[in-house]
Amino acid sequence: MTQVKEKNERAVRALPPRRRSPLRVLAWTGGAALLAAAVAAAAVGFGGNGTGTAVATRTAPATAKVTRTTLTATKTVDGTLGYGDTLTVTGKSQGTITWLPGEGSTITRGHGVYSVDADRRPLLYGTMPLYRTLEDGVEGRDVELLERNLDKLGYTGFDVDNEFTWTTREAVEDWQEDLGLDVTGKVQPGDVVVADGQIRVAELKKTLGDAASGQVLSATGTTREVLVNLDVADEHLVRKGMKATVELPDGSTVNGKVTSVGKVATETTSGNDTTTTVEVKVSVSGLKKSFDAAPVDVTIVSDQREDVLAVPVGALVALAEGGYGVQVVEGAATRYVAVETGMFADGKVEVTGVDEGMTVAVPK
Repeated sequence: MTQVKEKNERAVRALPPRRRSPLRVLAWTGGAALLAAAVAAAAVGFGGNGTGTAVATRTAPATAKVTRTTLTATKTVDGTLGYGDTLTVTGKSQGTITWLPGEGSTITRGHGVYSVDADRRPLLYGTMPLYRTLEDGVEGRDVELLERNLDKLGYTGFDVDNEFTWTTREAVEDWQEDLGLDVTGKVQPGDVVVADGQIRVAELKKTLGDAASGQVLSATGTTREVLVNLDVADEHLVRKGMKATVELPDGSTVNGKVTSVGKVATETTSGNDTTTTVEVKVSVSGLKKSFDAAPVDVTIVSDQREDVLAVPVGALVALAEGGYGVQVVEGAATRYVAVETGMFADGKVEVTGVDEGMTVAVPK
C-alpha cells in the first residue's frame, strides 16, 4: 500500500504545471490617432525561441483577416459657420446718406458701397486703407493700389507703379466722369472703400437721411468658412491645407480645408473652468443650402497611413515578455505572434510582423 502511495505521489510530481487561464486586460490607446480603443489582451508567454505555438482544440469564437488598408485618424470639434472676419465701413466725409445696399448683397470692385449726397463710394481691392489725398506728385503703396484697381477696371494710359503722374490723373478723371462724380483728378480717403476682395453686406448701421460720418455698415467676405476655437492641446493635430468634413445642422456634410491656424492662444473662463484655445479657420465648398450662421461639427483628418497591414484593435494580446501580439488561427490550431503596433484609427491598428491574409482571433 505504501509503495502504491509513493508511486502516485511521484506521478503527481511528474505532471506539468497547470497552465493558467488567459488574463484579460484593458489597454487605452490614443495619441495622434485620437482613438479610444478597448483592447482585450491575453497575457501569453512564448518561452524558448519566442515563437511558441499554442495548440487549440477549437477555433476562436470570432476571427478577422489581416488586411492591407489605409488608416485615417480624425478629430471632431465644434465650429461656427459664417463668412469670416467682419469689416466695418466708416464714412469719412460730411454729407447725407442717400443710398444703401441691402443686407446680404454682394459688392464687387468698382461698384458703390453706399452714396453720400447722391455720389457713390466705390469699392477698391487692397489691404492698405487710403489715408491721404492722392494727386500729382504723390508716391507710395497707396498710389500703386489705386492704379492697380484703375487698371483692373479697364482704364489705361499709365504705368502701374507707386508714382501718381499726369497720366494717372487723366485715368482718375475718366473714372470719376464715368461714375458721375465731380471730376477733380484727385482721390481722397473718404471717396472710396477699400477691402481685400468682394464684400457681403452683413448689417446696416445707418438709414437713409443719416449723417454720412461714422459707421455706415458692417461687411464680411463672400467665402463661407467655419471658425473653430481649438483647444491648444490639440493644436499639433492640425496644419494649414489639411482636409476636413463639415456636418451642417440638417445632417448633410460638405468638404472643407484648413486655411489658417492661429498663433495666439486665448483664455476663456466659464464658471470655474478655464479653456485655452487657438483660432482655426476652415473654408467650405459645395454648400447648397443657405445658412448665414450655424453651429457645425468639423471633422479634421489629423493623420493618415496608406498601404499598411491592420487588424481589429480587439485582436491585440499583451505578451508576458512585453509588447503585443496576435493569436493566429491556422485550422484547428492557434499560435501567438509578436507584432509591432503603429497607428490606431477606425477601430483598427497598424501592425507589422504578420502577413496579409492571415486569420487572427478577436476575443469577444
